[in-house]
Amino acid sequence: MLIDSHCHLVNEDYNIDAVINRSINSGVKYLIVGGSEREDNKLNMKLISEYKNIYASVGFHPSMALDVSDQDYIDLEEYIKNEKVVAIGEIGLDYHYGKDDVDAQKKMFIRQLDIAKKHNLPVVIHTRDAFLDTYNILKEYDLFGVIHCFSGSLEVAKKYLDLGYYLGIGGVITFKNSKLKDVIKEIGLDRVIFETDSPYLSPIRGEKNEPANVKIICNFVSELLDLSVDKVADITFNNTIKLFNIRI
Repeated sequence: MLIDSHCHLVNEDYNIDAVINRSINSGVKYLIVGGSEREDNKLNMKLISEYKNIYASVGFHPSMALDVSDQDYIDLEEYIKNEKVVAIGEIGLDYHYGKDDVDAQKKMFIRQLDIAKKHNLPVVIHTRDAFLDTYNILKEYDLFGVIHCFSGSLEVAKKYLDLGYYLGIGGVITFKNSKLKDVIKEIGLDRVIFETDSPYLSPIRGEKNEPANVKIICNFVSELLDLSVDKVADITFNNTIKLFNIRI
């Protein structure tokens, strides 16, 4: 059995019923939909009420730093009262497009980490071109969670692992020039979970990503590590439900 630990099922991107059916038929029985902005979070709450096999994280992506309000944080704490909300995220820092809003990003990141700590929830961390600041903030917190869409070096991987975090591995590992292959060979699967980040980063070139493609990632890692597909699936599935405290 497989689980997609991070995907976005936005209405205009998908026929959601069809996507979920394809996911289940491929062996990806459970999904965690990730929050990034107001409408995302609202949609996620709707999805977890309508589908038994869907869980959610809720939070505000760093791109929201100049747009988040006090009411948004109030809403966040309301959402996490639902037992199917299993994490705060995706949250973090993103300097890819510049640092004009860096102070606002840090402030929003820290406030959401405080909420996670208050409610003892894992965090889903988005970090792009911002390793040092992300790491320095996280090491000040006694929290747990996943580095979403990890694509860094072995050295960076070990830094996050030393803090107790899991690594979210997606379709990038299948890309021809991805160095993630060497990272996974070195660290193994003890703290690895699979994700698609749908509709982005498809392992099938030119196609929109979707949760069913976790199977492709699993098959690729199975061959890479010379382990059975079932073994890889079991390890990463159990890692995911342990991290997010999902009772299935």
